Amino acid sequence: MATENRDKEEEEVKTDDGSPKIKPRPIVQLGIFLISHSPVFSVVFSAAGVMALLLLPLLAKNTYISENALMPGSARSMLSHRDVSDGSKLVNDIKSFRLNHEGQGVEVQRLIGNYMLEMGAEVSYQKFQPKGNHFHPLHFFSGPASYTNLGNVSCAAYGVNVAGIIRAPRGDGKESIVLVTPYDFLNGGDYEALSLGIASSLFSLLARVTWLSKDIIWLVADSRYGDYRPVAAWLTEYHTPSFEVSDFSKCDELNISDSFRRAGTVAAALVVKVDGRSERFEDTLSIYAEASNGQMPNLDLINVVNYLAVHRQGFYVKVEKFVSLLSSSWLKTVGEIFEAVGKVARSLNPDWKFGIPAADYLEGSATLASSLYSQALGIPTGPHGAFRDYQVDAITLKVSPRFPPDNKGRQHEFFLRGAQLLEGTIRSVNNLLEKFHQSFFLYLLTSPGKFISVGVYMIAFALLVAPLPMVAASLYIDGCTTQNPAENLKSWKWLDAAKQVFALHLLGFIVTLLPYFICQVPGEQSPTNRSIIWATTSSSLLLITFVTIPGCSPFSSRLHGTNWAVLKSVTISAAFIGLCLMSIINFATAEIGALLLVPMCLMVRPIRPDLRSGRVKSLLRALCSIALVTIGFPVMFFAISKGLIGEGLVGLSLGGEFWTWLESLWAWKSATYLYIGMVHLPCWLLCLCILFHPS
Repeated sequence: MATENRDKEEEEVKTDDGSPKIKPRPIVQLGIFLISHSPVFSVVFSAAGVMALLLLPLLAKNTYISENALMPGSARSMLSHRDVSDGSKLVNDIKSFRLNHEGQGVEVQRLIGNYMLEMGAEVSYQKFQPKGNHFHPLHFFSGPASYTNLGNVSCAAYGVNVAGIIRAPRGDGKESIVLVTPYDFLNGGDYEALSLGIASSLFSLLARVTWLSKDIIWLVADSRYGDYRPVAAWLTEYHTPSFEVSDFSKCDELNISDSFRRAGTVAAALVVKVDGRSERFEDTLSIYAEASNGQMPNLDLINVVNYLAVHRQGFYVKVEKFVSLLSSSWLKTVGEIFEAVGKVARSLNPDWKFGIPAADYLEGSATLASSLYSQALGIPTGPHGAFRDYQVDAITLKVSPRFPPDNKGRQHEFFLRGAQLLEGTIRSVNNLLEKFHQSFFLYLLTSPGKFISVGVYMIAFALLVAPLPMVAASLYIDGCTTQNPAENLKSWKWLDAAKQVFALHLLGFIVTLLPYFICQVPGEQSPTNRSIIWATTSSSLLLITFVTIPGCSPFSSRLHGTNWAVLKSVTISAAFIGLCLMSIINFATAEIGALLLVPMCLMVRPIRPDLRSGRVKSLLRALCSIALVTIGFPVMFFAISKGLIGEGLVGLSLGGEFWTWLESLWAWKSATYLYIGMVHLPCWLLCLCILFHPS
């Protein structure tokens, strides 16, 4: 009790009139210190955030198997040459049939189904009419769209999937593993047919093994409409069965039954596709894992495939990278600096393992940038994305053999190695008693064998957005305190700025919905024309907003009585809230958005006083503000990003390309589209208002 009284006496400080004043707590004192020195700390934190991003390739860790039950490579392969011969026979039969028949109908599907029946599988055929992805604002965050439509449509418009199910001898039918091989039954190439040979070889083995505890589903997806849509159509029917009366018989001269067969809950899925000839001297395996809105499968699934492919089958494994960054001179310089620093660190203490070779840094940075960009887009990089919509761990494996497709001698070996890789992966998943949960779901890849966890790469985002609340508080205090600080801080002058921020964010919401109404206009229109209509309508709405709400216009005389610092404070607060909310939905989008939005919001200020002063420092500050606002314009940043990733700007129709890009975002229900329209664009307009503020 005496100690508490003594602490209270120490905290109480006498004011001038003799009344006691409570000393602020340490956390409050720290906040006051940061706010009062916000310009310095904003520079420090922003530079630290960019440096943290550059350091990510150095901080990447080697992948490892977290779930001990997977035990990849612990069992000896049971695949025989007879199984491989069955796969080769199927490929040869399909090729010979297509050479002798022009209008196949569903004959190729029937041929594959007969092979499955001979292996002892339960076979079903699914007819679907894939619909194109259309933007609908009310269904943006709804579940996967239905692809099965049995309306009055010509028979040629339907696709037909073939699915074979092997019931596990040791299972109870509650779980299953799906193997998908997309194949265009009308125009499929020779390389594409090889994926059927690999899957058929494996299916022949799995039909007679005794160790299976999960059902095996082999789905041959009719990819005439693309690889994603037939898989999504099958999954929709698998999880949400349709009870409509089917009219499949009128479109089927072979009288194929359309009864849909199901197995247990899907534990994992593998999509296998043979895609062209390898550019290297060994067979190449490319892994695609990104799904909608940055979702990733459990890292253990990638680790199992990578381990078996490298250490058991001798594949060259790779993930996508931005090849243009490999020739970047400034990135190479950064890598050489880190390499030199690492050598100095190891000379001081051999236990300090800092730094990697500059070549490895370039490779890691190019792969990291590709992984970050693919997640930020929110568009699936393969048919596996359809499984992630149902929370199923899945990846796409694209195999490129080192031989031409007509080389029969090497084909047998290729089928053997590919089927053994799938066999080992399925055997590992078969060992699991529960879903994947041990390893990471939030990560970035710098190579097939190295990753960066969310606990590391979120530091860069936290450092980038940390200055925003400090600068917002500092600007609000500076903008409101004039002659009587206590009275002004309690005033409601910030409401004028809040009205302007709210009005422009509401405008951003309306602009986000405009493409839906533009697409409803009858008649065929090119992407360029639609982008012109969108830009014209958005500009007209912006002018109407400026006229009807004079306080919103940067050229309004009413703004002479308002303080731009308060407007900037509310703008920064809105940007901070938008970025933090976006980090919950898609962290990669928030990371890239922070790189672009934070410097623009922190740096922008009215240019008229700087231009009138004529000093070099003021002119440089005005130039930086103009440059950041110019780069921050979504269309301009889109053009810059096109050049950075190596696609080039030669022959680029900027308006049409930008519309097509946005169309792909809203068609795939990417949250990045909402971020651009409802967070980035309004903040850019507000920064434009601050830039031309009549101070």
